[in-house]
Amino acid sequence: MPEPGAAMARERRRRFDDEEGDNHERWVVSYADFITLLFAFFVVMYALSTVNEGKYRVLSNSLLSAFGRQQVGPVPADLPSGSVAPPPVVPRGVPMKPRNAEAVRREREHLTSVARDILKALAPLVEQGKVRVTQTPRGVTVEINASVLFAPGDARLSGSSIAALRAVADVLKNDDHSIQVEGHTDSVPIRNASFPSNWELSAVRASAVVRLFIDGGIAEERLTAVGHGATRPVESNDTAEGRLRNRRVSLMILSNVPEERTEVPVK
Repeated sequence: MPEPGAAMARERRRRFDDEEGDNHERWVVSYADFITLLFAFFVVMYALSTVNEGKYRVLSNSLLSAFGRQQVGPVPADLPSGSVAPPPVVPRGVPMKPRNAEAVRREREHLTSVARDILKALAPLVEQGKVRVTQTPRGVTVEINASVLFAPGDARLSGSSIAALRAVADVLKNDDHSIQVEGHTDSVPIRNASFPSNWELSAVRASAVVRLFIDGGIAEERLTAVGHGATRPVESNDTAEGRLRNRRVSLMILSNVPEERTEVPVK
């Protein structure tokens, strides 16, 4: 007769075999857990390997500034809201190349062409020394002696000056540059029924030239009249020659692309 303990052992083994037979897919659970953990591992590794360039440069530039060094470069504009980036610093001794260098070059060439056309239009007055044309970073300056345009103490354009100014208007009317007309006087005080001071005289003279330019076809929104009186002399007012030079009207054809200040003679 079989022992009771042996019978019970066989019964437990049978039940275990039956349970194992009913769970043939248990390995799938372990495999899924493994894949999930592996995916999470790679996500974490990728997150650790990705650096916010903007925050990195802010930190780097801040540290360099704290130790008296120059910044390594500009900070990108994609910083989160509330972040404050230090301003870029140009290294000492290194000239900053303008982003619009090509536009500056084209503008300079165009204004040089305009200056040469004005020189041709006013050639007789240029030869007499009564007109000077120069090119600066602001644009082209045409300096006309007041004796060419006005009688002493008067702001009405003389008959001979109208033809010269209309020739200039013909050069500029199809252009798009702003034009600032500046009136200047010498330091000798003036007081008459029309002008209580040199300020009024210089301003009205500039306005007279602007009015003629408008009549000559130049759009009025391009024009500005300015009176400087005797505040901007180019020569000493102690001599007759200096005072003659200071009595002038300057036409400023203003550059659309300003550049660093240098003066270039027009030939």
